[in-house]
Amino acid sequence: MSTTPRYKSYQRIEQLPQLVGEKVTLNGWVANKTGKGKLLFIVLRDGTGICQCVVFKPNSEEIFETAKSLTLESSVQITGTVRSDERSPGGFDIDVEELRVFQLAKDYPITPKDHGVDFLMTNRHLWLRSTRQHAIMRIRASVVKAIRDFFDGNGFTLVDSPILTPAACEGTSTLFETKYFDLGSAYLSQSGQLYAEASAMAQGRVYTFGPTFRAERSKTRRHLTEFWMVEPEMAFFDLNDDMDLAEEFVEYIVQYVLKTRQQELKALDRDITKLEKVRRPFHRMSYTEAVEWLNNNNVKLDKKQPDGSTIQIDFPWGEDFGAPQEEAIMEQFEKPCIIHRYPSEVKAFYMKRDPDNPKVAMAMDMLAPEGAGEIIGGSQREDNIELLEERIKEHDLPMESFEWYLDLRRYGSVPHSGFGLGLERTVKWISGAEHIREVAPFPRMLYRIAP
Repeated sequence: MSTTPRYKSYQRIEQLPQLVGEKVTLNGWVANKTGKGKLLFIVLRDGTGICQCVVFKPNSEEIFETAKSLTLESSVQITGTVRSDERSPGGFDIDVEELRVFQLAKDYPITPKDHGVDFLMTNRHLWLRSTRQHAIMRIRASVVKAIRDFFDGNGFTLVDSPILTPAACEGTSTLFETKYFDLGSAYLSQSGQLYAEASAMAQGRVYTFGPTFRAERSKTRRHLTEFWMVEPEMAFFDLNDDMDLAEEFVEYIVQYVLKTRQQELKALDRDITKLEKVRRPFHRMSYTEAVEWLNNNNVKLDKKQPDGSTIQIDFPWGEDFGAPQEEAIMEQFEKPCIIHRYPSEVKAFYMKRDPDNPKVAMAMDMLAPEGAGEIIGGSQREDNIELLEERIKEHDLPMESFEWYLDLRRYGSVPHSGFGLGLERTVKWISGAEHIREVAPFPRMLYRIAP
């Protein structure tokens, strides 16, 4: 009985640069097929790349006829000798010596013609095979690896937060609710942060990384109802430490993708010169400075009137920024900008107020350039139990649900900070995707929960 692992019975296209002149076996799917006289050209994809496989009729009429019958997305095994050829898709040819058909696909629905977005989303399980979607998913995988490598290599401990929670973290209006046996209602987590704070009091520096859910009735190109978020939480960090870490983190992610996904970025026609500029230090401005900039540059706010009409007004201090304001601010920058010290009234209950100006919270958002918008939101957390209790009451939240959270301030409270980075928004920015639906394998949006 052979002891060779089954996965070594074939090679993958990404290995071909080291196998020129050798006989190999590839497994994959037919991405394209063309013919010219006694020659057939099969473009094979296997998930790691594409390779042109050449069938010459005089070598074997049987193989040639089998190759002629192949259809788009048929699954095959091809054995042959590797040749280097810069003119070929992927840079290599295989002279086909053996051809085995696993399954002959019939009437593959996604063809080279243009398809509408609704059709492609309904066939998302197949659309993932396209060159563009394949490249985006591989960039997503590299972003995930960069996230884990950064924190694992910088003294952080991964501690998972629960997905089912008994209370809101970011506000009760955006909760997905479900019945939890005889204990009443439970909610899909809006954030792993509160539990990460508890973990940080045990481990010092932690991060949680997993799916989060927001029941927002939003249809913008930046919003999903289910998305992945990484949330580091650090004991003894103040807001400045928090912002410094966020800059270092984002720089690392972008440079890692540039290093490892050149081929995919090229497939997407991404202008990498813009990503190459993402180096520290990033830009920073306070919320108050940002409001002044908006008004000095005549960036107005649309305000709805009682009669339903809309007028434009100067941007008022105290209003939260929307996409138009964020994009206007970022037009002047080629790398991210952190806006900090937002009005307390528009931020979450757990954010610490500035001791020098209680009207503002020690909060920060990182905005990415090229219209990407907010990719990070964070803050220094309120570590004073009396003030935190006041915030919970002001936000009309059930005090009993937060007793465990208040315990963190009763027993060894320390200054601490953290932030959350949205995976999909970050991938959208780095890949240059137009809509966030392209960067999640199976996106969940306001009007879509299938496939």
